Amino acid sequence: MSKKILAFIITLSASFVYAQTVPDSLSINPQNQQNAAQRILSGNINTGVTVGGYGEITYNQPEADNGELDVQRLVLLFGYKFNDKVQFVTEIELEHVEEVFVEQAFLQYSLNDNVNLRGGLMLVPMGIVNEYHEPTTFNGVERPSIDGSIVPTTWREIGFGVSGRFDEVSLRYQAYIFNGFSSVNGTKVLGGKNGLRNGRQKGIRSTVDSPNFSAKLDFYGLPGLRLGLSGYFGRTQAEDDVEDIDGTSVGISMVGFDARYAYQRFTARGQFIHASISDTEDYNNLNVADLGSALQGYYVEAAYNLLPLTKQQQLFAFARYEDFDTHASVDGGLMRNDSYDRNEWTFGLSYKVAPGAVVKADYQIKDNAAGSDVPNQLNIGLGVWF
Repeated sequence: MSKKILAFIITLSASFVYAQTVPDSLSINPQNQQNAAQRILSGNINTGVTVGGYGEITYNQPEADNGELDVQRLVLLFGYKFNDKVQFVTEIELEHVEEVFVEQAFLQYSLNDNVNLRGGLMLVPMGIVNEYHEPTTFNGVERPSIDGSIVPTTWREIGFGVSGRFDEVSLRYQAYIFNGFSSVNGTKVLGGKNGLRNGRQKGIRSTVDSPNFSAKLDFYGLPGLRLGLSGYFGRTQAEDDVEDIDGTSVGISMVGFDARYAYQRFTARGQFIHASISDTEDYNNLNVADLGSALQGYYVEAAYNLLPLTKQQQLFAFARYEDFDTHASVDGGLMRNDSYDRNEWTFGLSYKVAPGAVVKADYQIKDNAAGSDVPNQLNIGLGVWF
């Protein structure tokens, strides 16, 4: 019996090694970029298990305040290929050493080379970082602030839909029906500072009373350039016993445009997001909240590899400017809060020491329209993806 168990363990370990994904984080061409789930789905194994992971350890030091060291996240990736048409992908995330979440868990059925049916817990395709947030795929120790306050990353919900690509016209598409944000998530309400972030249900006993629609198109027909157009439309979710009361839900119409470009040692990216929120006056009165009727923001970033292209390692110096406002407009008697109209400069270095391993450092200069004192911040981090 012990020999059989040993043989089983050796066989299983060998299959894991064979099935591990090959890191491609040093590929700077946005036309070829894949996230963790896409890399698992495109693996070249016939059947069996694929394993991988990514993680970040960060140090954040605001001016004149205590610094913080954190194992910010460790994500374990698992995929299983049943046959040429059916695959399952999941991500198990451990945040700050003590919290455990399922970030993705979906089943994909491939009808043909261009059409894939999906169902389960999936990322909402909005902007860049919500889908491509592995630490070796973006500059900066922290993700862009817009992708925390407006999008909000990591944004995932339960749903079903279709995805695929048509290489003859250089177009990738996604379209899904999701459950939406919770109008009131436990004791948390939607509000001005973080917009819709408190409403993410994350597949945790999610309330659903009306479907939400999400779609994205990516065009990659020009050398080195990738363009994305995203949309999300629907309403927040309220419990059945109160859903007919004015203010128990709000309508959401969110659109986004993003662009990524790479040429030799130069890369650039940018993103614009606008969300219109309806029925906020009733919602704020009912829930004693300060949710704005419009959220809007953008960022632009440029980076340059200081090392020769002949080197496997890369050292990117980058600068990013962000401008975002979670009170871009307000309804009713709500007063606009200028401290929610924020801008940030981030300057830093990303040293990619090997495929799938990066050391980062940056400095952030923060401000807002109210002129209130916002501390600047030094960030240092380690990131891996394998």
